[in-house]
Amino acid sequence: MTPLLSCLLAFNLLCFLLFALDKRKAQRGQRRIAEKTLHLATLPGAAPGAWAAILLLHHKNRKAAFWSVTLALTLLQGALLYFTWPYLPAAL
Repeated sequence: MTPLLSCLLAFNLLCFLLFALDKRKAQRGQRRIAEKTLHLATLPGAAPGAWAAILLLHHKNRKAAFWSVTLALTLLQGALLYFTWPYLPAAL
């Protein structure tokens, strides 16, 4: 696996685990992870990990404001991928 794909996989896994940790803290009534931190974890190409956590763990699935920021980050990552796609085969 190439270094770029390995990094993306690691970012997505870490993002999913961060969401899972926040869900666990919520269930136990402990101090939560800030939404800003969750969004920052989503920023480096980890939108699939964030959506997986939202949909599989049912975490933050009722907060429209959180969904809208996550959707915006997903669209931003999609646009970045679209415009850099011609240059990626050399990096992969």
